[in-house]
Amino acid sequence: MRTLPDADCGVPDSRSATHYLGWLVRRYRLTVVPAIALAVVWMLCQAVVPAIIGRAIDAATRRDDHDLLIWCLVLLGVGTVQAITGVSRHRFAVVNFLSAMFVTVQITVRHAARLGSALSRRLDTGEVVAIGTADIRAIGAAIDITARGTGSLVAVVTVTVILLFTSVPLGLVVVLGVPILMAVVGLLIKPLHHRQQVTREQQGLLTGRAADLVGGLRVLRGVGGEAVMAERYRAESQALRAAGVRTARVESLLEAAQVLLPGVFLVLVTWLGAHFALNGQITVGQLVSFYAYAAFLVAPLRQLTETLDKITRGHVASRRVVAMLGAVTDLPDPSAPLPAERLAGDLADPRSGVVVRPGEITAIVAAAPAEATEIADRLGRYAEGGTAGGRPLDEFAMATVRERILVADNDARLFTGRLHDDLDPHDRGSLPAALHTAAATDIVEALPDGLDSEVAERGRSFSGGQQQRLRLARALVADPDTLILVEPTSAVDAHTEARIAERLITARTGRTTVICTSSPLVLDRVDRVCFVEDGRLVATGTHHGLLDHEPRYARTVLRGEDPE
Repeated sequence: MRTLPDADCGVPDSRSATHYLGWLVRRYRLTVVPAIALAVVWMLCQAVVPAIIGRAIDAATRRDDHDLLIWCLVLLGVGTVQAITGVSRHRFAVVNFLSAMFVTVQITVRHAARLGSALSRRLDTGEVVAIGTADIRAIGAAIDITARGTGSLVAVVTVTVILLFTSVPLGLVVVLGVPILMAVVGLLIKPLHHRQQVTREQQGLLTGRAADLVGGLRVLRGVGGEAVMAERYRAESQALRAAGVRTARVESLLEAAQVLLPGVFLVLVTWLGAHFALNGQITVGQLVSFYAYAAFLVAPLRQLTETLDKITRGHVASRRVVAMLGAVTDLPDPSAPLPAERLAGDLADPRSGVVVRPGEITAIVAAAPAEATEIADRLGRYAEGGTAGGRPLDEFAMATVRERILVADNDARLFTGRLHDDLDPHDRGSLPAALHTAAATDIVEALPDGLDSEVAERGRSFSGGQQQRLRLARALVADPDTLILVEPTSAVDAHTEARIAERLITARTGRTTVICTSSPLVLDRVDRVCFVEDGRLVATGTHHGLLDHEPRYARTVLRGEDPE
């Protein structure tokens, strides 16, 4: 399957779900058009088989061996073409189904990466997960059904023409009956569309709730909130079940209509054919053809109703994809970004007054730890307000800022897969040194396959302290120009913290580094400490100097203990 180019992939401006489905068809026209053409030939072959059989029966009735042989050979040829086109059509249909699915995944994942930290503020987790599980299949099915739906429509038109030439009354029955059948089915599409939309929204909310429960189960058990959240999830799941039942009621009516209405049509055409045969208006072969056509029409008519159903589902799913693609970041790139080489000089947060000098290891201590995190976000442009060399960070391209400045906090996750790929995806070769600096070598040595070991979902097989050390190693491997660490040693014991502090300072000597922490073991080794209270810088200096001259700093760092 073709992969997406590095640009915006020619995606339309996401005006509607119909535009998105149309864009998918145009993008994969090299497989969609052949699939439609093969489906048309495939269905036409099936449509002419009853007529050929009728001619063969008439030849047998006349005892005309020559005509009988000709029609048998024609039937063999048509059957061969039908088999070849049927297999080929199915292969193209599978390609179209998978292409529509995975191109949707690629587009949504790429847009999620483009949104970055704004993703969680713009969309619920459940919405994103549901797009990658349920919606992509509905979109793939909608693109897949275009071939069979077109072939079925052409087959119905072909049968109608044949019947009109054979018997005008029977042809008129088909001409009038098919639109009536489609109209009756169409009455069910609108309520089905609405109920599918409601069910899909509730499914997204419930998926997000489940993700929150799984992620916070340990905390919930600790505070005794597990039963409350479980009851809330149970109530929401029952609401989703009820919405699913309401949707299924309409779907069951649609399924019943797909069987009942073509069946009624079959009975009517068969009865009329038998009546005309008894009156001598048609031959025996034509009667057999009418019976066969009546039976054959059930399949294309069902496929036409299936086409309406799947396109409706695909439209609902595409609407969710379009909604995601329409989400914009609150940290956009400037229209004329400054060149990357101008991202130099002091890194500052004017709102708080914190200034980070190039080449220094600076610590930020805040009376309220959340304030230090907010400053780190602004310095790393996860929020507006940071400057570099006196220039606002929002004047630089986001990719430039992310390449030069790395913010590593405790919300970062370990991903499922090989540990080496998680920590050093570009195979820079600096992983052993980074593991040593983060005091994480023993973690790797204890694993059965070392760096080739598989990481469980969200790294749950590691303790909190182990995850923190591995995240620190991953940040060190990235080796950015400016590294901002938020509480990098908060989950480890004092002995390990001392080792990490000593090695980290040595590894980052001469490199711009910011450490948001209140740990004396780390603060004692940094070049400069910035103390923040109520969101403003109130003092700077060395750790010991601030302990001696800033009581508020001493209380924050020593947690109320006597400095002596």
